[in-house]
Amino acid sequence: MIALLDTDVLIDVALDRQPFSNDSAAVLMPRNAVSFKRLLPGIPLPISIILFLRHLEKTTKAFISDLLEFVDIAPTQTAQAKRALQLDLPDFEDALQVVAATSAGADFIVTRNLKHYQKSPVPAISPADFFQKLTAK
Repeated sequence: MIALLDTDVLIDVALDRQPFSNDSAAVLMPRNAVSFKRLLPGIPLPISIILFLRHLEKTTKAFISDLLEFVDIAPTQTAQAKRALQLDLPDFEDALQVVAATSAGADFIVTRNLKHYQKSPVPAISPADFFQKLTAK
């Protein structure tokens, strides 16, 4: 299974934003028993990392370094950025994540912002529901 992780999942874990951080950590961290491919969108530097850093008062290179040991960057280039502009989504960042998920063959976009992805061709799922789906097998 392949899941593209929305930036809010990273921020929840890094900043321990309650009550969301436990569910997001269960999906993000490699210590869970269930194996799946985790992706972050990228154009050309992963936009999720840029947005993540914007939410931190100090840069945590160690967190990002650790993160990149078990999370891949979804291939996203000019063609995907052009496609994102054509999507019927109100937010360009969300559209970029949708095209990154589509290009990578993701099964889900894991996010707390489900309403942002109502028109996405890749289904959006909350971290809690995604983890439950993984562990139900």
